[in-house]
Amino acid sequence: MTRDRRPQVWLSVPPEGVDGLPDAFEYVFWDGDGDFPADPADAAFYVVPYMKGATAGALPLPRMTGVRAVQTLSAGVDHILPHLKGLPPGVRLCNARGVHEASTAELALALVLASLRGIPRFVRGQDAEEWHGGFYPALADREVLIVGYGSIGAAVEERLVPFECEVVRVARGARNAPRGPVHALSELPRLLPSADVVVLTTPLTEQTRGLAGAEFLARMKDGALLVNMARGPVVDTGALLAETGSGRLTAALDVTDPEPLPPGHPLWHAPGVLISPHTGGSTSAFMPRAQRLIRDQLVRFAAGAPLENVVATS
Repeated sequence: MTRDRRPQVWLSVPPEGVDGLPDAFEYVFWDGDGDFPADPADAAFYVVPYMKGATAGALPLPRMTGVRAVQTLSAGVDHILPHLKGLPPGVRLCNARGVHEASTAELALALVLASLRGIPRFVRGQDAEEWHGGFYPALADREVLIVGYGSIGAAVEERLVPFECEVVRVARGARNAPRGPVHALSELPRLLPSADVVVLTTPLTEQTRGLAGAEFLARMKDGALLVNMARGPVVDTGALLAETGSGRLTAALDVTDPEPLPPGHPLWHAPGVLISPHTGGSTSAFMPRAQRLIRDQLVRFAAGAPLENVVATS
């Protein structure tokens, strides 16, 4: 039997679930578990498994000597970027822009509202049959500082608009956006002291690792809320524990450092800290959007057209 010589695509979602895949490729399925389904050297296009930890998705990369494109299903590529230098020249690394914005922004808003309005206290009160009435902070008339104003940051702002708060935007470089000016990261020392809520949606890079450290947190106003939707290492955990332990700041964290947060870690019981287990993008909206992205990228790849969402090239 003659071997199928079509270019091989490694998919981390079952190919039968993705409508409209081009016939130009041979598809193999590998979700990060178990043995490789084929020789990684034959892969031309690789879709990295989603939510399999920091190392599983990189396992076949050293053997992918013929790969030409690597597609993550996450917004961040920090788990794959260090391995790019070991790939053949010209390999395009693409992220999942367009897949996670809605779900991540939903959770960001939920964490802000839950933290401000005392929802964790109410849940514990219900369990203990205790009535915790009184006045609680509102989101209305507050200033929200979004640090990392990319597509997820913009989606967070869209959901904040009906809540009658002021939004201040910060990104790596200053620019104008449809809803107003975007300030540069260098302006954070001036902007932090007036913010009631600081939402982190920045990617994890060498420039943003430890960004929310002791100096950053010290500049936040008394009683402010820090919301981390980015990556755990963007926040200095020790510095955050010091600020929340004193009661000066509160925090809502969808990501932590370390992650998963181990039993016994002080963040679990830090006062004023609400933790969700990195579920910003893992919702019912994920799979249909991921499948559309995979299909659209492979249609482009088959046609020799430029890929979307290219964030780096080897």
